Amino acid sequence: MAQSDEDDTDKVGRGLLRAIAVAGFGAMNIMLLSVAVWSGAAGETRDTFHLISALIAIPVVTYAGQPFFRSALQALRVGRLNMDVPIAVAVVLALALSLVETMWGGEQAFFDAAVTLLFFLLSGRYLDHLMRERARSAVSGLARLSPRGAMLRQSDGTLTYVPLSAIAPGAIIAIGPDERVPVDVQIISGSTDLDRSLVTGEAMPVPAGFGDTLEAGTLNLTGAVEAEVLRSANESFLAQMMRMQSEAETGRGTYVRIADRAARLYAPVVHLLALATFIGWVLATGDWHTSAFVAISVLIITCPCALGLAVPVAHVVASGRLMRMGILMKDGSALERLADVDRVVFDKTGTLTMGTAAVGFGPDDPALRTAAKALALKSVHPAARAIAMSIAELPCQLDDATEVPGFGIAGCVGGRAVRLGRADWVAEFSVQAKGRASPVFAFADGPAMSFDLIETLRPGAVDAISSFSAAGIPVAMLSGDIAARANSIAKQLDIADVRSDETPTDKIAALNAMRDDGYRALMVGDGLNDAAALAAAHVSIAPSSASDAGRTAADFIFLRDGLDAVPAAWRVARDTARIVRQNFGLAIVYNCLAIPLAMAGLVTPLIAAIAMSASSVVVIGNALRLNRPVRPRPVPVYGLMSGARRAKVAA
Repeated sequence: MAQSDEDDTDKVGRGLLRAIAVAGFGAMNIMLLSVAVWSGAAGETRDTFHLISALIAIPVVTYAGQPFFRSALQALRVGRLNMDVPIAVAVVLALALSLVETMWGGEQAFFDAAVTLLFFLLSGRYLDHLMRERARSAVSGLARLSPRGAMLRQSDGTLTYVPLSAIAPGAIIAIGPDERVPVDVQIISGSTDLDRSLVTGEAMPVPAGFGDTLEAGTLNLTGAVEAEVLRSANESFLAQMMRMQSEAETGRGTYVRIADRAARLYAPVVHLLALATFIGWVLATGDWHTSAFVAISVLIITCPCALGLAVPVAHVVASGRLMRMGILMKDGSALERLADVDRVVFDKTGTLTMGTAAVGFGPDDPALRTAAKALALKSVHPAARAIAMSIAELPCQLDDATEVPGFGIAGCVGGRAVRLGRADWVAEFSVQAKGRASPVFAFADGPAMSFDLIETLRPGAVDAISSFSAAGIPVAMLSGDIAARANSIAKQLDIADVRSDETPTDKIAALNAMRDDGYRALMVGDGLNDAAALAAAHVSIAPSSASDAGRTAADFIFLRDGLDAVPAAWRVARDTARIVRQNFGLAIVYNCLAIPLAMAGLVTPLIAAIAMSASSVVVIGNALRLNRPVRPRPVPVYGLMSGARRAKVAA
């Protein structure tokens, strides 16, 4: 599917390039003929040059103008006027009036204006197309490098190569050295080193062994492993990332909706302006020929290409910039919301911390440990993964497992109910779990085993917190962990606002309270228990290691391990908002200056085409400034406050 989309996109680009080449060839030849006319050619010589220009212009306009003619016809069929309708009208009118002049032996014809207008418009459209392709190139590269199939272990133990579409969750596949992981899997035997640069951008090899999860696209470097398939190819990590990138380009934020409304108003308004200009010039001069070309100039010069490009170009450039930084966004509206945040809320386990290690305390019972490991392997929570890694025995057979967000995971082993998670939750059906520190594993009315978690800070966590604090944005921690561990991590990061033992409902209530107080909160979390909070926040970010529900709920996903991606994304969002406002200003100033000049007859259709295209180039060039390196810039606290917060401070 991805390959097909890529081919279609290349077809569009090649078509635009061919149209530009045809328009450029026609424009150069007609210009040469026009120079002879402007230099004084008259009589039959002038008429011959006009006729040759017509023979060149008609096929050139017919072929090169197709992108605009098709778009205009589609809009008219459904009773709408889009940006391409005035362009199509202006080109056709310029060509038609020039043909009339040629047939009547007139002195002036504007074939060069019609063809040159198409050349500049097509150049601008291809530039926009090229920028979108570059923004997509990183994700498209992931798709191209993804394998087409895998070695599937059959029921009789043999290995058979099958296409990706035939690989279902629960299947066992073999991945050899120097092979890419085709789908999201969990290693069940073997150990190896991985190159995750395709996913995270980090080139250093990463060791992996039993119980580790591998994303689709990861390169297996050294050892042969067997792994259980977690998700189908269409639901894999790579597939999700490609969908997010596609949604990011088509998302409709506040600024996009403003530009759309302006574009819808533009078409009828500019037609009325052109009609009024024509009538006014006819009444003033009585020369319908001159009046028509002045009206055509108005149609051309007021094309809102700059306004139409103001938002999407900035968002496309920002999306590409974020992708190169290892950050994916879902849509442009998320980028706008991220720029507005005035409070940041972090989850603890798996977000501020990672690399959790677990030490178990309890009866020396192998059955207890193997059951705990079997249950822990069914969870994506960092604490559960640490517990699974800390137990050397192989897991026992697990009959059933259900993860309860904010509490833990429950299942059934040999007909007996088991739980792993918060001590108070496990204690509901095991007396021996009471009074223990979390997390705890226990059989129903049976023995319990507790685990002591040793956590390490996620790389970049200190810098991320200090960046927001330096910008005057308050930082809070909402954690489902016990107070002692939450406060310990908060002390290391200098976070004053700490809330522990938070359930998913508590986190949502906290975010709603912030919203009621006038805050626009950014939520950063990773677990299944954070999914509802990520969806409830003003805007949200999750690491690529987050649960499926967390990645689905989040507006942004950062692929690297470093938490410094969060303030980096915020800075890009803030810079994008500034660029968009500048682009709106440039487009408005251009039209305010250009329209009166065109209506006064001071601009020819050719100059109008150049001016209109130049305005688009200026807007695109301004958006390209987003590709510059992002540097931290403190922002005044008051400038970040929402209206409600400002009112409280003023009071």
